[in-house]
Amino acid sequence: MALKIGGIEFYTGPKEVGGPDDLLAAIVDFIDGAKTKLRIAVQELDSRPIAEAIVRARQRGVSVQLALEGDYLKTEKVVADPFSPGGQNEHNRFLQNAILRTAVDVKSDFNTAIFHQKFIIRDGSAVLGGSANFTETGVTRNLNHVVIFHSRKIANAYAKEYREIRQGRFGKRSVDRDEKPTETKLSEIPIKVLFAPDHAPEMEIMKQMLKAAKRIDFAIFTFSKSSGIDDTMIRLSTDGLPIRGALEGRAANQRWAATRPVKNAGAELFTVPSQGNLGKLHHKLMVIDEQVVIAGSFNYTGPANATNDENIVVIGDLESPPGQSRNDQRKLGRFARKEIDRIITEFGRAL
Repeated sequence: MALKIGGIEFYTGPKEVGGPDDLLAAIVDFIDGAKTKLRIAVQELDSRPIAEAIVRARQRGVSVQLALEGDYLKTEKVVADPFSPGGQNEHNRFLQNAILRTAVDVKSDFNTAIFHQKFIIRDGSAVLGGSANFTETGVTRNLNHVVIFHSRKIANAYAKEYREIRQGRFGKRSVDRDEKPTETKLSEIPIKVLFAPDHAPEMEIMKQMLKAAKRIDFAIFTFSKSSGIDDTMIRLSTDGLPIRGALEGRAANQRWAATRPVKNAGAELFTVPSQGNLGKLHHKLMVIDEQVVIAGSFNYTGPANATNDENIVVIGDLESPPGQSRNDQRKLGRFARKEIDRIITEFGRAL
């Protein structure tokens, strides 16, 4: 079951591959809870239940705007009869057309790199984010997480980013750089929200790692050499800090991957190949000392930091004083680490 602490909800799954939570239900329920406004930014939308939830929201009078990655709406080759349905990504276009017929304002991105966001702002007071694309595989076959924050301050931070997205001001085209990430407390737990490239999330992840005193656990889809995170991990592992991680099987074996250097430094690594009903490990998740969780859309790569449109959230602070806040941080950290352990135990192959 999802972990809920005050205004924070954390889901890991999907349940179809043994995870504790129904990611599709979490997203649909969040959309169904909208009363006045939805602002949605997601790389890909091919899940009909999620599209139907968006349509329902618009039909009951909710103001809806949607931003998508354009690559998932076009074909690579000219089809013989473009006036007849069919071809690559036709299902995505079918769902978009249904959404357009309910007078939803839909735009595809202007990013020269990858529009990689996965978030929804609801009624100016809540945000849903995480690693899951709004696709059939993203919510039923790929290992992902969803996090929800009930906070106007956090919603405002995402709303500012969303306005930039709608104006084409992000990635290399960002002309409104916001140098200061949003920092707040929700249910007394420190939260920091960062967007790439404005806030250089890679540097924030490295800073958080360098505070570790006990261990680092992670599950990541793409982890490249020279991301900066790999160098930090190598140094910490060489110095004796226990590091344990799961990496997506295909990406982990690429020539550019950080897998071998990190393993050779002493980290305990596992690859997670596609198998059975499991599509792929798609998390972008790190847990530090079982009390700081770093979640969001951000893969550990140079392009994610410098050119893609991304976000991370840092939940917790290792410098929090003893008390209920630190206890709640540990609950979140242990919940996230438990899922990483499950992934390794059920699907992992030791390197």
